[in-house]
This record gives sequence, structure tokens and C-alpha cells, in this order.
Amino acid sequence: MNGKYETHEHDVLVIGAGGAGLRAAIEALAQGASVGVVCKSLLGKAHTVMAEGGIAAAMANVDEADDWRAHFRDTIRGGKFLNNWRMAQIHAQESSERVRELEQWGALFDRTKDGRILQRAFGGHTFKRLCHVGDRTGLEMIRTLQDRGVQMGFDVYMECAITRLLKDGDRLAGAFGYWRENGRFVVFKAKSVVLATGGIGKAWPITSNSWEYTGDGMALAYDAGAELMDMEFVQFHPTGMVWPPGVQGILVTEAVRGEGGILRNKTGERFMERYDPKRMELSTRDVVARAIYTEVREGRGTEHGGAYLDISQKPAEYVKRKLPSMYHQFLELADVDITKGPMEVGPTCHYMMGGVKVEADTAASTVPGLFAAGEVAAGLHGANRLGGNSLSDLLVFGRRAGLVAAQHAKATVAPSLDPGQIDSAERAMLAPFERKEGESPYALHSDLQENMQKLVGIFRTEEDLRQALTKIEELKERSQRMSVSGSRMFNPGWHLGRDLESMLTVVEAVTRSALARQESRGAHSRIDYPDLDLSWGKQNNVIARKNERMELRQVPIPDMPEDLQVLLTEEKGSAA
Repeated sequence: MNGKYETHEHDVLVIGAGGAGLRAAIEALAQGASVGVVCKSLLGKAHTVMAEGGIAAAMANVDEADDWRAHFRDTIRGGKFLNNWRMAQIHAQESSERVRELEQWGALFDRTKDGRILQRAFGGHTFKRLCHVGDRTGLEMIRTLQDRGVQMGFDVYMECAITRLLKDGDRLAGAFGYWRENGRFVVFKAKSVVLATGGIGKAWPITSNSWEYTGDGMALAYDAGAELMDMEFVQFHPTGMVWPPGVQGILVTEAVRGEGGILRNKTGERFMERYDPKRMELSTRDVVARAIYTEVREGRGTEHGGAYLDISQKPAEYVKRKLPSMYHQFLELADVDITKGPMEVGPTCHYMMGGVKVEADTAASTVPGLFAAGEVAAGLHGANRLGGNSLSDLLVFGRRAGLVAAQHAKATVAPSLDPGQIDSAERAMLAPFERKEGESPYALHSDLQENMQKLVGIFRTEEDLRQALTKIEELKERSQRMSVSGSRMFNPGWHLGRDLESMLTVVEAVTRSALARQESRGAHSRIDYPDLDLSWGKQNNVIARKNERMELRQVPIPDMPEDLQVLLTEEKGSAA
């Protein structure tokens, strides 16, 4: 290594410091492993804080009939039967215990009259199941996990971006990255790496996601030889702010509908009666998002191209108590008092169901030593995620990833780092500085976002998707000529240039998978194939890198054991 790079060594390296990353780090520490946590921004800035509504867990504190079987059934139905059934089973069985653990570690929850954790209704859930803290649940979860992790003693590397995973033969050996502040390179040596880097929302212009969400973990895994799965399933949350332009896309929690909010079009009609008369506003996110989109497209949208969401029929004090963040968000950002009038909302790119293909019990990818948990991993949510399942996903599979990563580290000898891989990672990062005239990362990003919004959005067609792929190839070529000026000291253009590489990988995977799936299912809607196709319900699209090219194949979904199948046949009518 000849001391050329700053180097840190750990048994387990966790990339990402949201709910999944922190829970993985806590578990690995509990196993006696040395743990490093790398985060692209500051500790506490993770996207988990944006999760407002609650943590889905069948604790039966409010609805006594609830149990893990009902939660399992709702998750599989919401995911349109594409879920990894074993992940859905583990998730439903373990989430209550994970919530109780959070409570023991100091998380404060809203309470029932007899002092138990209060649970609220949410779209797609049969029972009141979301444990919450007003509408700030994710924030409380991050605070609790952070306090716990810091107290237990993990090393945190903040504002550090990982650009490549390093390998020793087939297995993982660590990671290469740089400090965003000064641009200096840093090497991490580790026996196990856990990816917990979240989603891909910044590939679309209207998104609830913040700047970190550029698909880094999925691209790192893909480049290291891991497989990606279900990449066509990108969830558009039905309710983001649409006005004013500066706050476009900021999330309006589903809890507004859970607490009784009503959706109306510009004529005042409660339009969800047409799309899902049984569940109305508490239908699944894909149905509500398409309903609002259709209302706007057919000329019944609001002034700024959305729908009205109104909870002002509830007492003002109730709204302020149940939805404090939403009350302040609209008052401060849009000058709207939600206790007196409606909010204007519309679909916003929100969550990625697809990601790194992992084993259900171990969170292991196909690359030895590489694990993934949370939004970066695929399988649990199938074709569409239910609200609240993301936070319990982070806890359940974050814990499992940390546990198995620590066990893997204990059982393996230290890998060796290959100087050649490190040198090539450095050259790739410095190349844009050497091009004096070239493409601007900002122009490239803007074109990429426009392409995805226009051609790979809520509704898709073969013609649009083929056009999108041609455009992505063009963007990839242009990115080879990308140039940045200035120094490596905090250089946003340089950072964006690196993020674009990740985004170009994930948007190609999304578009290829969307083109292959000739049906409409969950969050994936094809205008040219509007119906569910039973043959597509038996297979997942899997993406892998072969000879520098992206290859897609279909993999059959493993058969579900009979005892679980029986749970789904109750009210079988809703298999669609």
C-alpha cells in the first residue's frame, strides 16, 4: 500500500447511515465486530427521517384481530404476489419485536389510553398497524438508533462518498472513496460490507428524495458483480406538494389520509369513488397515484396540476396534534393553513422496490462478503410497497444483515487489497479534471431527469421505453466527455459527475426491466399492456453485468409453502 492513501480497517463496513445501516451497525457491534459506518452526508441527515407515517408491525394494540399472518397477507397482496415470500414472512413475524426493541432503547411513541404504543390506519393494511410519533416517526427512529450506536462505539466517517467496492478474487475486500470536503481519497479494508444506501429518486425531477438518493449502492453492487432484481418497480407516492415550485415533490404523508383526509378534483368531486370504491383514499399507493394522474390528464386537475387533499373537516386541534409536521410544512412553505382549507398534491417519485438481489434469511448478495438491507435491497415489497413497511424493513433486515456480516467476518481471514484496483478507481475519479472542454454534469443530470420523467414515469409504453434506452446510451457517451473545473475542495460539479455514473447504471436497469415486463402490475403500469398477466406473476427480472454489458434474464419465483398459501386464499378475490 506504501502509505499513499489514508486507510481504515474494520471487520464490517456499513455504507449508509439511515435506519438499515445504523441497525446493521448496532447488531454487528453486539457480535463483537469492529464496525465503520460511512455516510455521504452528515449523521442524522439520512432519508429515514423523511418517513413520517409510522412503522408497520402487527402488535395488535388497537385492532386485537391483527397478527403477523394478516400483515404477511397484506404485504404479498400489496406487492401483487411478486414478493420474496420468505422475506415477507420474516418481516411480518419479526417487526413487532424490532419495534419493542426501539422502545427499550428510548424511542418515544404516541400512546393508547392504557399506555401501549398507538397504531394508525394506512393504505393497503387491513388493520390499524402503524406505530407512530405524530408524523415524525422516521426522525425519532434515527435519533434512537444513532444514540444507541454512538454509545456502543462505532466509527463514523461523515461526508465520505464511496465510488468503488474492492475485491480479492471473488470476495469483497473493502471500498474506495473520497472525502467530499477536500476531495482526498480514502481506502477502507473490510471482511464484510453492508450496503444501506437507499434509493434512486434523484433520477427524476419531481421526487420526495433528497440529493443523496442517486442509486449509489445498487450501482456499486452491480459493478462488483452482484445481481439486481425488480428494477422496473419505482413507486410514485400519490401525494407530494405541487406548489410553490421550490417545494415541488416534498412528501405529504399518507397519515393525512390515514387520519381522514379526503381527495377531491377541481370540481369538488371525491374521485377515489371511481377508482377504488371500497378503500377510497386508503387504497394502495399505485392506485391512488394513477387516479390523481388520470384526473389531471383528463382535465379535472387543480390549478397547478394536482388534486386537493382536505382534512379541514376535522377539528383544528386534532389536526395539529396528529399531523404537526404537515401543519407547519404547509403554513411555512405554501402559506396554507390545512386546518382551514385543502392542500394541493400530486404524484412524486418516492421509493424503489427493486435493488440488490439478496437471500431472505441472511441479506447476502451473490458476491461473498457483500450484504444489503433497506431500500437498496429487493424482494420484500414485490411490485409495490405498502406504507409503513419500509421502516419495519429497515429494522428487520438491517439487524439480519449486521448479524450475518459479523459472523462472516469472524469466519474469514483478512482479504488483501489490490493496488491496481485502487489506482484505477483513483484515475476514474480524476479523469473529469483532465478534460478542459466537455460536457457539464448539470446539463447531463437535467437531461437524464427529463428523459425519465417523460418516458419512464407513472405510465409507460414500448415506444417510450425504447426511446428512453436510446437516450440513455447517448447520455452514457456524453458522460465519457464530462469535464469539471476548479479544485477537488468541495466541488459540487465533481460530486454530481460521480453520482451521474450511478444514476446512468440504475436508469438503464429500470428501463430495460420495464421494457421486458409486458404487463401492468403494482407500480409498473404499461398503457400498451394494461392488464395483469399471470405468467409474469411467476418470475422476476434479474439484471447482471456480463462482459461490460447489462444482461437481463427472468428467474422463476420460488413456490410458497402450503401453510403460507392458505393465508392468501382467505378472501381470495383480491389476487389482482
